[in-house]
Amino acid sequence: MPVNQEVGDISKIVVITGPTAVGKTDLAIYLARQLKGEIISADSMQIYRGMDIGTAKPTPVERKKAPHHLIDFIDPRETYSAGDFQRDARERIEKISSKKNLPLVVGGTGLYIQALLYGLPAGFDKKDPNLRHELREIAAKEGREFLHKKLRQCDPELASRIHPNDIQRVIRGLEVFKLTGRPLSELQKENQSGELPYRVGGYVLNRPREELYQRIDWRVEKMIEEGLEEEVRGLVNKGCNLGHTAMQGLGYRELYLYLQGELNRDEAVQLIKRNTRRYAKRQLTWFKNKFDFSWIRVEDSEEFFPGVLERIRNDLGEGRKS
Repeated sequence: MPVNQEVGDISKIVVITGPTAVGKTDLAIYLARQLKGEIISADSMQIYRGMDIGTAKPTPVERKKAPHHLIDFIDPRETYSAGDFQRDARERIEKISSKKNLPLVVGGTGLYIQALLYGLPAGFDKKDPNLRHELREIAAKEGREFLHKKLRQCDPELASRIHPNDIQRVIRGLEVFKLTGRPLSELQKENQSGELPYRVGGYVLNRPREELYQRIDWRVEKMIEEGLEEEVRGLVNKGCNLGHTAMQGLGYRELYLYLQGELNRDEAVQLIKRNTRRYAKRQLTWFKNKFDFSWIRVEDSEEFFPGVLERIRNDLGEGRKS
């Protein structure tokens, strides 16, 4: 069921998710204009300032068409967790709802959406600055590979997804294990039980696999043409490296390696395409396993947007006329 049972005076929200390049942005802006809505980004890379091209961040023109929240507000050398998103997104939802507007949560970071709707498993967001500092000192003394080996011992699944140079995520995995006694990868798979805090209309956008992959390849080529290499070079000049989570983003890591001479340019571009296709596949698996949302096949036709709008109005039980 796309809409959950309403309990008391509970806020309504619409969640639009789906794999990268499926077409979430244009639909979200259309819906926001028609439903008196405001968009809350659920994208773990669009939060970073100076990372516009590679994250397919809404342009200034697109942002003028509808209010946007939680984009472009974190320095790429800083960290931002699912717990941070849960707090910030719930705060935005409260403010938007208080104005009688409709919160539209839009993005493909499944963990963010999971945290918002279901909360975080016990211990998932525990932190210990002293332990973190200690682990950084070990990495500086013994090397990043040494710390990554420690992660492989306690959380092999997480270690397999993290490059040794992504020191912040390696440290985070070790920190959670030491504080909770459980692997972070195991906690990431859990949902909290209980009532949802909102009445949710949830939708997963999808396209036929070959069509989606063609769109991904086209988008990567377009990003390169628009200056993604220069964007990455600018971040490197500001001190960003693979030790920062932001630089592990699709397109950024591969071009960083190119700029360091570890890949040639063509290899980097082909890796971006391949890794993005693999990421889209993982996203779809996550959405299927985690969310009881309605699935919508995206169509490039004039009737598609109005059709989705009518469906959402029906699901929410009361239309919000513009």
